[in-house]
Order: sequence, then C-alpha cells, then structure tokens
Amino acid sequence: MGVISAADVEFIKRPQGQDVQADRSLTETVQNIIDEVRKRGDAALRDYSAKFDQTTPEKFEVSQQEIARALAELDPQTRKDSEFAIAQVKRFAQAQLATMQPLDIETLPGVHLGHRIIPIQTVGCYVPGGRYPILSAPVMSIVPAVVAGCDEIIACLPPGAHPAMIAICHLAGAHRIFKVGGAQAIAAMAWGTESVPVVDKVVGPGNAFVNEAKRQVFGKVGIDALAGPSEIYVIADDSADPRILAADLLAQAEHDVHTRVGMATTSPKIAQQTLAEIERQLTNLPTAATAGEAWKRQGEIVICRDEAQLIAWADHMATEHLQVHTRDPHATASKIRNYGSLFIGQNASVVFSDKCCGTNHTLPTMAAARYTGGLWVGAYVKICTHQWIDECGIAAVAQPAIRQSRTEGMQAHRRAAEIRLLPDSIDAITNGERD
Repeated sequence: MGVISAADVEFIKRPQGQDVQADRSLTETVQNIIDEVRKRGDAALRDYSAKFDQTTPEKFEVSQQEIARALAELDPQTRKDSEFAIAQVKRFAQAQLATMQPLDIETLPGVHLGHRIIPIQTVGCYVPGGRYPILSAPVMSIVPAVVAGCDEIIACLPPGAHPAMIAICHLAGAHRIFKVGGAQAIAAMAWGTESVPVVDKVVGPGNAFVNEAKRQVFGKVGIDALAGPSEIYVIADDSADPRILAADLLAQAEHDVHTRVGMATTSPKIAQQTLAEIERQLTNLPTAATAGEAWKRQGEIVICRDEAQLIAWADHMATEHLQVHTRDPHATASKIRNYGSLFIGQNASVVFSDKCCGTNHTLPTMAAARYTGGLWVGAYVKICTHQWIDECGIAAVAQPAIRQSRTEGMQAHRRAAEIRLLPDSIDAITNGERD
C-alpha cells in the first residue's frame, strides 16, 4: 500500500501525546553514575544503593545460603509454575538453536569458507524490580543463555527485589546473582568492580536509567536492545469479540502508566463496543489506577477502511506485541512484516507469552520492530566466519585480489597476494623488485 500516516486513518480515540518527556539531565546523570562506578567500584555501588534503594547490602553477591532461603520460602505452586515456564522457554530456545548450523562450503575449487556458532563467554542479565515482581523476567533473559552454552551467566537485580526473584534467577540457571540495580548495575557489568565481574554482553529490560546506561556502555560491551515502555496493538475485523479485545489491552496497560495500548479495526461497531467495554472493565479491575491511566494517556482506537489499510497501519506502528483478531488470522498475519512478536488468533493472548508459553517477552519497542526482532537464543551466540585456501584455490582468487589491490593503491595487499601466487619469487616481491 505504500507509506501510511495518521492522516490516512480515522481515530475513535487518540493518545494524549508523547507523555514520556526526555529528561535533559538523564544522559548526564547516567554518565556520572557510570564514571563513578568505573572509578570507585564497590564503594560507588554502596553509595548508589543507599541513595536509590535505601539499603546497602553487606555483600553484593547473593550467597548460597540466601539462595537456599529464597528457594525454601518460594511458594510450592509458584515454583512449579516457574519451572513450567523455564521448561517451555528452554524447549523453544533449543528448537531455535537447532535451526542454526555450522557451515563449511567449497565455493571454488580449493576455496573453503565457513562459519562456527560460538556461545558468548560471559553475559550479564539485568532483572528489573519494577511495580510487581515479574517472575518471568529472569526466565526470559537467563534461560536462552543457558541453552546457548554461555560459560558464565551473571544476574543483577535491585537489592529490594522480592526474594522470589532470587529463587527464579537460580532456577533459571544464573551462575552468580548480585543485588545491584539501576544504571549502576549496568556500569558494574560493563567495567567490573571488586565484586561484579566484567561481562561481554548485557541483556534485559529496565527503566529509563537502565536503558540509557545500556546505550552509553554499548561498544565496551554488547547489548541486546534499547527498550522503551511496553506496547500492545490489536488489529481486528467485525468478527472480533470486544470483551476479549478490552481484556487484552488492559492486561498490558497494567504494566505501567506509560504503556502504549491501541487497536485498529475495519469495523466502527467493534471500535465503539471495545471503547465502551474498556471503560466498563476498568470499573472492577483491581489495577485500574495504572491500567486506566495508561489507557487515558496512551490508548488509541483507529478505524481503517479495509484489510489492506489495516495491515499497512500495523506495519507503520511496528509495535512490540501485535495481536490479530480477524476471520482468517493466519492469512492476515502472513501479510504483516513489522512486529516484535505476533499473536495469531483470538486465543493467542500476550499474557501467555509474557508468562510461560515459551516465546521470549523481551521485545523491540518504539518501532524498532522495523529492523529487529526480540531477545532469543541467537542473541547469546556469535556467528564467526573462517576460511582456508588450497593451492588450487590461490589460482582462483589471487589475480583478482592483486588487480584490485593495485587499483586501490594498496601495495602491501598486492604483495601479500603475490607471494602466495608466486612463491618462488617471494624474495623479489618482498624486496620491492616487482613493484
């Protein structure tokens, strides 16, 4: 359909506008935190823990005794449910990893190329504290690292995090757990302190300070992505059930008042019924204070004239979670390309992925789905190429390399190719007699 914009569709409800204002001091504040942690190590972590978390752990690393206590205190059913989620995420990650194969190919006689799949050695998984103890959060970041085969998996979580979070970090497979939160945790994993080891890559969601810290340490370490507030969008036709649409939108809205929640539909009737249903469900929703504020600020309902425009709008929005509620959801879904994770059909609620069905819930936001997918087992491995050249392969590649090097004026490159093509002339080549 080509480029689409808000001017092309009809809004039944518009968002109030971008409510998350960029804090001009955020960049500077986070930079100062990183600098202090880099210079003063654990001493800085203690200061920031006291300042931001109102507590200073005696030791930052969680001891085996603390882990045992957290496991003992974990509700048995919660443990069973968490182990179910761990098993599901692990099963899917293993299946994903199985699709990634080493490669060796002879592209020309004597020219052997290939790649290996190498686990990242040390990863740091940030586990947010947040409004609720999101027990699935450590599962999503730690389990794929286990499946990938990373040598050391570090977990950092705020000192005030619920003890169950420590237990889940352990059950998910973290090798070491640290009570360090916020931007200072990202700095500690990037630069190392007396307690926290340096990692090769940092993954996991967090607040604006965590996100900014990840942005600033990128390059020193790898990161998975930069994430904003959570998002859900639903596309629907006149076959959709407004009660289910409203329930799914509010389920995501209760994460945070900044959550982006929206729906696009080809049916004005469904749009109006869903709008009324959201207001009705908010009257008896225990988390209405958060969900209602998110809906008030960021909620939107859009009318599209036909399915083609519906699909174009979905691709334009490129949201974190995209649910498809149409008569033939698989056919509709097959035409969409921009989404973090796709939920096909009425039964595929985001809540199942958020908690336990197996796909990862750490996904791109802020339209980043236009160019990337979410966290997965592939984020914990490197695809590294290799090559070797037989004698007959030299004859195939040396002359083009020599000619191109000469054209570019890169004479050392030319020599490096020539001494392999003409080994009997190596002295003349390296002495400059053939220049």
